[in-house]
Amino acid sequence: MANKSPNEERIQTTEAPLSAVTQLQEAGLGSMMGMGTAWIEAVSDMSAEVAHFVAERIKEDVKTQHEILHCKNVSDLQHIQAQFIQKAMDQYQAETGKLVEMGTKAFAAKED
Repeated sequence: MANKSPNEERIQTTEAPLSAVTQLQEAGLGSMMGMGTAWIEAVSDMSAEVAHFVAERIKEDVKTQHEILHCKNVSDLQHIQAQFIQKAMDQYQAETGKLVEMGTKAFAAKED
């Protein structure tokens, strides 16, 4: 096994990330240089939206657990569970719509 000079090691270390970017571009992701601050802001906004949604869903989970602990019969339990499932489905559907809209706006801004 031949010893590599520090120069050869440095070249290989810097070629690996560049090679990865080249592979992504060849895979159809195009030039990543055009992303710009608008794109980064859009991704940040979407991340904040998801974090807010998760926090709200956790609040709903805790509220439902509290209601379950205080229910008096099986009928009440079934009603609480049905309400929980329906609200979760409605919230996930609404959130998906928000994220699709945000993503659409982000791509439209990038094309301009």
